[in-house]
Amino acid sequence: MIAPLGSRRGFLRSSLARGLTVLGGSAGLGALTLSPSAAQASDYRALLVLFLTGGNDGHNTLVPTDAAYNDYQRARTNLALSKASLVALPGTSAGRSFGLHPALAALAPLYTQQRLAWIANAGVLIRPCTGQEVRNNAVVIPPFLGSHSDQVLMNQGWTADVDLSGWAGRGMELLAPTLRNPLGAVTFSNNRTLVQGRRSAPSFMPMGTAANWGSVNLNNPERAEVQALRRIARGQAHNRYANEYLRTLEQSLDDSFLLARAEQQSRSPSQDFGGNMLGQSLRQLAGMLPVFKAQGYRRQVFLLQWGDFDTHATQRGSGAFTQDTQLAQVAQAVAAFDAALRESGLGDNVITLMHSDFGRTVRPSSGGGSEHGWGNHLFALGGAVAGGQVVGTYPDLTLGGRDDGDPQSNGRHVPTTSSDQIGATLMQWLGLPASQFHDVFPWLVNFSQKTIPLLRA
Repeated sequence: MIAPLGSRRGFLRSSLARGLTVLGGSAGLGALTLSPSAAQASDYRALLVLFLTGGNDGHNTLVPTDAAYNDYQRARTNLALSKASLVALPGTSAGRSFGLHPALAALAPLYTQQRLAWIANAGVLIRPCTGQEVRNNAVVIPPFLGSHSDQVLMNQGWTADVDLSGWAGRGMELLAPTLRNPLGAVTFSNNRTLVQGRRSAPSFMPMGTAANWGSVNLNNPERAEVQALRRIARGQAHNRYANEYLRTLEQSLDDSFLLARAEQQSRSPSQDFGGNMLGQSLRQLAGMLPVFKAQGYRRQVFLLQWGDFDTHATQRGSGAFTQDTQLAQVAQAVAAFDAALRESGLGDNVITLMHSDFGRTVRPSSGGGSEHGWGNHLFALGGAVAGGQVVGTYPDLTLGGRDDGDPQSNGRHVPTTSSDQIGATLMQWLGLPASQFHDVFPWLVNFSQKTIPLLRA
């Protein structure tokens, strides 16, 4: 939950004054929900960041189908997708025509409907730079390039200092008080950097239900065991470490009460999300988002990390962890998620951003995969997205070409769009003033263009 400058209790007290009501007195603050009048008056916006762990190979995700396809085929050799297999995207954008990996066929109609846009050659940058500057060591570049753990953190907002917060967590703390609410920053797992604030921890949404704490069911707040758990969480200790434990326990319990209530009121969508963890998580979220809006929530960010895209070997094929198989699961779940949102009236209220650690090298590895790269191709989806286009500059696919920052000419592209520019664009949509960009994205001070033309005017 995102808290303001004071304590969590202070936030809950101030929230009550702004229209929160307590349902079921025995449940205490854990049963907070927003009043109907607040729900009618509020607008609702949510961002889902779907982070594909391991470094998804963008070169086999969004592929040029014009003359640049020859450069792609020449450089990728056995890893290249056949031109005939690509799902053609209509028209031209960024000066090129494109096709999608065949496993992403379910996303092509969303591009045609102008709900989905691609972002070309994006990644972590301290300042704008060229391939030649990087090869000549003439510019400061982000540290730990090629490290999965560090690049996950940096794409999510870590700046390699003692502050471990992420850009969404920092940004949500700076929104106007009228836009803040419980469950403002939420993660589906222990991965949390994106939604970690400087002064506040994210909420955790378990897959399935948040109601069960061991044998204790929070949906029965009148039961003695729930009341006992409440009393423990509200306790005080002489030891400051014990007090911090109790504070965290109370926060987790408050969040779980709110999530359990939303789960009770949600309806499972009818679309086919697939049976894997990604599909189940997106099904659960699609059912709960309308409840959050109805309860008067204003702004939320969700982080969902999934997959194993570190495809050094056997990238192609039908195996469970090939890129081909995993992209098909992404397309099915994301398309179903968008369809469910539109059916529930939230098609214009939610943006989904697909992100990843980094891109891969254009040159294949010896094992039929690809090595760790830098720039990558991402997508954003939703009614607020200016879809049907490729935003940014698509790179030169020639090994050793102008965008290749690798001295060995492996096709490790220097990004031309910063992940911070993407984040600033989306946080501005959520309500972050441009005057506070540098508080949330410190490296943006080096960029004259703070945002990208990803959203509708």
